[in-house]
Amino acid sequence: MSNEKIIADLQAIVTNLAQQADGHLIQSRVFAAKGFNKLAEKYAEHTTEERGYVEKCIDRILDLGGKVKLENKKAGEVFENPIDFVKYDLQISVDGLAWLKGVLDNAKDDVTTYDMLKDYYKDEEEDMYWGEQQLELIECIGAQNWILQQL
Repeated sequence: MSNEKIIADLQAIVTNLAQQADGHLIQSRVFAAKGFNKLAEKYAEHTTEERGYVEKCIDRILDLGGKVKLENKKAGEVFENPIDFVKYDLQISVDGLAWLKGVLDNAKDDVTTYDMLKDYYKDEEEDMYWGEQQLELIECIGAQNWILQQL
């Protein structure tokens, strides 16, 4: 696999994950303002993790001799209802993991990039499992009980 394809994939992660981190920061602040302190803390932590992966991808692009771009991405939605956001964020994880699997396949001959992306994949997979668990919990105990747990 050529460095050009790997660099393009890393750039896509930089662009998309930077916006996702911004989205998680915004959601964290929205949830904090509504008193959902546990969710606010969770998504603030996501922001920090995601920014770390953005930095790693930028560094790897530069290591591979690529040029990093600051690309535009279409506006994202901000959610007032935490359950709607958990559903939305879960779908982002599911879709992202499917795409990231292909990126991992493309990077299999670049061990450094592969290992970095494998760690990122595992982190995203944990996020997906958390979202699934929360939706199952909501189904089991009811939306209002779940929301009370987020205060």
